[in-house]
Amino acid sequence: MKKWSALCLGAFLIMALLSGCGTKSEKDVINDLNKRYENINSYTTDAVMTFQHNGKKQIYQVNISYKKPNFYKVALSDGKKENKQMILKNKEGVFVLTPELNKSYRFDSDWPNNRSQAYLYHSLAKDILNDPNPGFTAKDNHYVFKTKTNYNTTQLANQSISLKKDLTPENVQIKDKDQNVVVSVKFKTFKVNPSIADKTFDVKQNMTAARISKSQTTAAENKTSLKLLYPTAVISGTKLATVKPESTQIGDRYVLKYAGKKPFTLIETKSQTALSSVPTLATGNPENLGFAIGSIGNKSLSWSHNGTDYYLASDKLTQNELMTIAQSVNGTLTK
Repeated sequence: MKKWSALCLGAFLIMALLSGCGTKSEKDVINDLNKRYENINSYTTDAVMTFQHNGKKQIYQVNISYKKPNFYKVALSDGKKENKQMILKNKEGVFVLTPELNKSYRFDSDWPNNRSQAYLYHSLAKDILNDPNPGFTAKDNHYVFKTKTNYNTTQLANQSISLKKDLTPENVQIKDKDQNVVVSVKFKTFKVNPSIADKTFDVKQNMTAARISKSQTTAAENKTSLKLLYPTAVISGTKLATVKPESTQIGDRYVLKYAGKKPFTLIETKSQTALSSVPTLATGNPENLGFAIGSIGNKSLSWSHNGTDYYLASDKLTQNELMTIAQSVNGTLTK
């Protein structure tokens, strides 16, 4: 009996040791992540980004290529793979391309290092590595980190990052102060260290490739009239005061003025295709709105979508509030 008990105890100890060998601690995973982060020379990924506001969702496709030392291509499109825009970062700087309008803008910006970027692997890794006390849970097939974010607002203060056991990203959820999911990113594919040519990040190459068919290049010009859209986001103590149609040398536009505690102005103008695709110097920083890539500053936000140029300005709104209003103007909100 004693011999049988000893054998059972020995078997139990061996099983415990074996199971322990397969379980990594938070410190082990963070150390491995740091090595993974430093050793990735390139990656490509396809992801789905979802914005949620007042029970409604906006869903967009994001395709990303990265190559050391700091080259990025982020291609954004809607569910129909239309209204495509890109952010490029190469040795010449940061660029936002809108091939449909033959427009490209160059930014004097430290993007993507200026804040958290939920769709970029290196940004997610840095958020985990820079948080002194991240939440950590090890599950069967993945690890989950709960970390602080690096945004210019307290409204998007934390996030949940799920990594597969090989430490590639699985999904991300950015939450508001009440723990409601505001933005989610689901990574459908993630290829590590593929061969990527430098021309992948070239402005001229991407502008040419994106304008293959005549129907794509003239999509904005074929719109016969300017469609007025209103923000659906509610800013407490602020409401629409006036809507003023105007005629200018470049076409019709609408000026919407909102009055109250946080007044703002929204100008909507029919987009015009540029005669030259030579990059124009832009102010502010590139901002991924989900449905479009805009330019954001301290007091303004501009973007183009579906043949309309938008300019939103306010001395009272925060950058997060500017983004919230912009994301509710695009007209593609669905329950």
